[in-house]
Amino acid sequence: MSIRVSDLAKELGVTSSQLISALHDLGVEVAGPTSTIDEDTAELVRELLASQSAGVTEVPENVIVRDFADILGISPSDVQKALIEMGVLASLTQTIAFEQAEKVAAKLGKDIRKGTGRAPTPAKPKAKPKAAPKGARERPPVVTVLGHVDHGKTSLLDAIRNTRVTAGEFGGITQHIGAYQVIKNDKPITFIDTPGHAAFTAMRARGAQVTDIAVLVVAADDGIMPQTREAIDHARAAGVPIIVALNKIDRPDANPERVKQQLAEVELIPEEWGGDTMVVPVSATEGTGIDDLLERIQLQAEVLELTADPAADPEGVVIESRLERGRGPVATLLVQNGTLKIGASVVVGSTYGKVKAMIDDKGQRVQKAGPATPIELLGLQDVPNAGETLTAATDDRHARQAAQERTDREREERLASSAKVSLEDLYRKLREGEVKELNVVIKSDVDGSAEAIRQSLDELSTDEVAVKVIRSSVGNVAESDVMLAAASSAIVIGFNVRVEKEAIAAAERERVEVREYNIIYELLDDVRKAMAGLLEPEEKEEIIGHAQVRQLFKTPGGMVAGSYMQDGRITRNSLVRVMRDGKVVFSGGVDSLRRFKEDVREVVSGFECGIQVDGFNSIQENDIIEAYEIQQVARTL
Repeated sequence: MSIRVSDLAKELGVTSSQLISALHDLGVEVAGPTSTIDEDTAELVRELLASQSAGVTEVPENVIVRDFADILGISPSDVQKALIEMGVLASLTQTIAFEQAEKVAAKLGKDIRKGTGRAPTPAKPKAKPKAAPKGARERPPVVTVLGHVDHGKTSLLDAIRNTRVTAGEFGGITQHIGAYQVIKNDKPITFIDTPGHAAFTAMRARGAQVTDIAVLVVAADDGIMPQTREAIDHARAAGVPIIVALNKIDRPDANPERVKQQLAEVELIPEEWGGDTMVVPVSATEGTGIDDLLERIQLQAEVLELTADPAADPEGVVIESRLERGRGPVATLLVQNGTLKIGASVVVGSTYGKVKAMIDDKGQRVQKAGPATPIELLGLQDVPNAGETLTAATDDRHARQAAQERTDREREERLASSAKVSLEDLYRKLREGEVKELNVVIKSDVDGSAEAIRQSLDELSTDEVAVKVIRSSVGNVAESDVMLAAASSAIVIGFNVRVEKEAIAAAERERVEVREYNIIYELLDDVRKAMAGLLEPEEKEEIIGHAQVRQLFKTPGGMVAGSYMQDGRITRNSLVRVMRDGKVVFSGGVDSLRRFKEDVREVVSGFECGIQVDGFNSIQENDIIEAYEIQQVARTL
């Protein structure tokens, strides 16, 4: 029985030319697609093409974006980003042609061919959330508003604040304390009113993780600006979810779709495009969309499952502070856990005091403040720094003592470290899971150089050490770059750019290393050396000597082996193995090492000594004691 080449190609889902090429590999020559081959040859070519297509995924001629991602086993957002680079905007439920799918697969390093497609891999069930600690209750979300200076951040904050008046709180806000709460659907939301992402990051640099959600304000008539990108970098470095407030939609030149396209390009894919970024149209001046924004914030807070224990010892963080005439040190504080009460003794950073008064965001005195509640605190001895933490103390004496201990510890840390991160001491960096990361901020003279450096650094990453570029942009090294590096334990690399005066001062103050290069190979070589320092050193065993047991002595402390050093040496700190008939009968350390009843540090070849092996009294004459050391050997990439 024979079969035509074109029919077999159709059956196998390949072109006739591909099939003819496979036949040629088998040593079978055919004239063209209309030629016929016998069934045995057809079976051989089926097996050949099956082996060649191992690892090649079949995709239908037309496939839905979400199903295509499932077939490839990758994130749908990766598929959407690849499509955007091709100029195609597609939602998760949109169908794309095989030709488009093939280009996407090539971008993502996947091999596909046209076929029926396999069934999408069923999604893994989401892990159940961990049970909240005993006593934990739901708490309000803490939100920081970030964005470009002219995009209406202040107007939006004012519009949000004014929603309280419509809720029945006539008289509005009597006092602005840098933080406030808004009630929506009978649930409070706490807003932190900071000067922007610089203050937001400065607090993180001091270890204060205050924010649960970041609201990114983007003007619908202007789009993403350099400061917007900075805000995105800072929010991502903090690891908080981002909700986009698309402001100024009332403007005649507003173009929301163009802004959504820009958001997708910086990997903030809107929900209506199948992504996971909430984009809420608002107008701060007209007050439209504010309720929708607050509801979206509460929806995100539900996903985060934010909890705190009101009965725990109070903990909080300073948002801002000042010295006021007639009131003394005043700290705007966010209570994060527990309940702070009047009369409590507290430690705040390196200062302390007793809570004399607390004023809420409406200007009213309160007796207590629970989790996620912003208050003004009076009663501290000195003005604390923003980002410093508050903890409770049993009384004034313990508070004073704890504050002094903190001051001493901070002084020691400053003296012990001249830099938070440097290429010389990156072995101190902590693991993140099982992978170590070298965080880098890149500033370059042109975009092409920045992209080349980023790609080259990505290629240096290994399974053990990863280079993570947390920001890559064009321009001189600015103060904001240093602050981002400080908050992320990163180094700053400048390529063919200068370091601004403010950035130099910030780097000295925050102890961040800034490296300048004009040759890319020198840059990569230094980073490669730094990564080698992050690798765990290998442990190498070195045998240093052998001693033969010739006589045994019983002592009150255990059995002592009178031994003769055959070669090498043995020390009091050596690790030893007791060998009997060529087999190891015990491994441990040296408990004591003596010569003529005198303790010694070391005995070398040709001398006699008394060795007591720690934890082993079954030693026998003619046993061999093998001494060895474990050395740390630096590894290279």
